[in-house]
Amino acid sequence: MTSSHEALAHPASSAEAAPGNQPGAARGAHGRGTPPKGTASWRSRLYRWDMKASPYVLIAPFFVVFGAFSLVPLLYTAWYSLHHVQLSALDHQTWAGLGNYTNLLSSEFFWNALQNTFSIGVISTVPQLLAALWLAHLLNYRLRGSTAWRVVMLTPYATSVAAATLVFTLLYSWDGGMINWLLHFVGVDPVNWRESDWGSQFAVSSIVIWRWTGYNALIYLAAMQAIPSDLYESAALDGAGRRQQFRHVTVPMLRPTILFTVIVSTIGATQLFGEPLLFGGVSGSKGGSEHQYQTLGLYMYDQGWIIGNLGKASAIAWSMFLILVIVAVVNMLLSRRLRKSP
Repeated sequence: MTSSHEALAHPASSAEAAPGNQPGAARGAHGRGTPPKGTASWRSRLYRWDMKASPYVLIAPFFVVFGAFSLVPLLYTAWYSLHHVQLSALDHQTWAGLGNYTNLLSSEFFWNALQNTFSIGVISTVPQLLAALWLAHLLNYRLRGSTAWRVVMLTPYATSVAAATLVFTLLYSWDGGMINWLLHFVGVDPVNWRESDWGSQFAVSSIVIWRWTGYNALIYLAAMQAIPSDLYESAALDGAGRRQQFRHVTVPMLRPTILFTVIVSTIGATQLFGEPLLFGGVSGSKGGSEHQYQTLGLYMYDQGWIIGNLGKASAIAWSMFLILVIVAVVNMLLSRRLRKSP
């Protein structure tokens, strides 16, 4: 009886005497929930390192590939352009300075290739972008099977350059080609598309137009679908028809996209290589028997791999690069002007 009364009288001492309520046990339970101070600081440093280093680790593969396959060849080409280098004797290099560039400026073949690049670029780019804008305008309205039409427009882009050029070479054949057959059917004399100046450039441009019109049309279509419908509704309330809506609403809203496609098409025209090379057959690298459709890309290939003058070919490559830099500067100036214009 005495022990039970003492327990009731001193409950705190009884609780302290319990094994599970010992101060050491309480500290042990609390210790399992909180990591040691050293471990917490190490985890905190690891977290900070992860937050700082992870973005660089994720983008590092791009810069490694870009440096290995773009930057290093670009710098190596710049070094070659300042030397006299032959493909058959890469170890024997002599300093040329700007001699390769001055040789280009005095070469009629370089200016011919530059003129052909410009003319083929204009012939292929202007109709291509106009047709792409018209197709995108048609697809912007609700049509049956619109998804199928978009896939069909991407088919030429997915077709290889070799396959497309082979088909167009057969179409433009001098004897038995479908194009000359159609011309004969309407009373026009057949055209020797490979040997004529403008005929060969038109034939090469038609390949480019066929391959890239659908691709640019989908870019325009995506930009059209991002235009707010309120603008069209307001124009319709003001009495504007579809043509007026396209002229006063669609085209102004597409100005940045149109400028982008013009710049990309200009870059592609400057680097045009596969279509004229395959279209010319045996004389493809020369751009025809009279160099009538030899572009800068073909001229560089002819000098570097056919003749073997790598120094001059490198100078041509850097000349093309400088042309693209000028195009980029013009693009920047036009973009700023478009942003400031209402």
